[in-house]
Amino acid sequence: MSQGLVSAAYIVAALCFIGALAGLSKQESAKQGNLLGIIGMALALLATILSPSVSGIGWIILAMVVGGAIGARLAVKVEMTQMPELVAILHSFVGLAAVLVGFNSWLDHGVLVGALLTIHLTEIFLGVFIGAVTFTGSIVAFGKLRGIFSSKALMLPHRHKLNLAAVVVSVGLMFYFVSTGGHGGSALILMTLIALAFGWHLVASIGGADMPVVISMLNSYSGWAAAAAGFMLGNDLLIVTGALVGSSGAILSYIMCKAMNRSFVSVIAGGFGNDAVASSDEVQGEHVEVGAEDVADMLKNASSVIITPGYGLAVAQAQYPVAEICSHLRAKGIAVRFGIHPVAGRLPGHMNVLLAEARVPYDIVLEMDEINDDFADTDVVLVIGANDTVNPAAAEDPASPIAGMPVLEVWKAKTVVVFKRSMNTGYAGVQNPLFFRDNTLMLFGDAKDSVEAILKAL
Repeated sequence: MSQGLVSAAYIVAALCFIGALAGLSKQESAKQGNLLGIIGMALALLATILSPSVSGIGWIILAMVVGGAIGARLAVKVEMTQMPELVAILHSFVGLAAVLVGFNSWLDHGVLVGALLTIHLTEIFLGVFIGAVTFTGSIVAFGKLRGIFSSKALMLPHRHKLNLAAVVVSVGLMFYFVSTGGHGGSALILMTLIALAFGWHLVASIGGADMPVVISMLNSYSGWAAAAAGFMLGNDLLIVTGALVGSSGAILSYIMCKAMNRSFVSVIAGGFGNDAVASSDEVQGEHVEVGAEDVADMLKNASSVIITPGYGLAVAQAQYPVAEICSHLRAKGIAVRFGIHPVAGRLPGHMNVLLAEARVPYDIVLEMDEINDDFADTDVVLVIGANDTVNPAAAEDPASPIAGMPVLEVWKAKTVVVFKRSMNTGYAGVQNPLFFRDNTLMLFGDAKDSVEAILKAL
């Protein structure tokens, strides 16, 4: 394939990627967006392999077969509830790739001199730095989502000064590395170690309530790492693709921060300025338990019902019986809607995908801003597997770690039924006073079993 055809294929692939992002912005067009992304990536890989500047095709194909087999295995094995942690670990691979490409480019940077050498060495240094931060930061995010690490924020003494020192020292090492014409390999290695520790500490210092934003931000970092790798390899499509991922991830993170009333800068700076300590498991009153049959009776006598799903619903795979309850109640003329928090399910859109999978109509699945004013006029609210996203402490307790975060104001309804396995705190490690309110009833057990028991009673 001539270089002209390769460039044309890259342009078409880039357009496919842009179309994929546009398609993924709406549930109705998400499948088409995914298809465009697949076509664009297939075209990009084919054009790159057939490029006249590429050699060692056998090794490349072998790597693709191995990677493709692993990817196919993950696609079959990974549950929808594990998608957030899968995304996090895939981000780490992109970061590691950028580090390896950077060191390879440093070891073999050809005969560049003058300004070109300075630019190339700067690209190498920044690419390795971003890649290393993305690598370890994504591993920590994966560990927190997986439950391997504590979801609470790591509170080291002078942690923000440590982060600032890591950045300042890395900048100094970059000037030294470039000034030596790339011969200061020790500076590159030292910076890599600092960046690895920096990425680890940066994400470890962010609490569980803000992890969805962190995942989105790491997505952005992985995009910039890919763009940096594109500069080092001289691959235009990799630069464009990385820039698309990086910018879209940053925009999504900013939108999520606004939705959660969080400072964009504070979150990406390791929770800077958020020094509140979680209130752990402190009991704030007596809770009242209820049975599935009683909940069914409440639903039969209600005129309006709102269901607010959370990660617990996803884990229990309760979306299908919930969809059946919804259909049953709507057939009886009862108004049923779903209230979705921006970060329900630990990843934006997670709940929307699950409900769409269970064929819940799009028009009754509403975002938090669209439904919050309606809770006061609602007879029954079913909180299924949600915790932090319905915590009134966010609105009423300035000392709470989630203070200021907009939440679904379910406590304003006439009756609230909370589905939980136990009285444990949510992912942010904060006790929820909703459980002890006079209009709240607790239905304990596996979410799917509880919902199926209600469906049977109906």
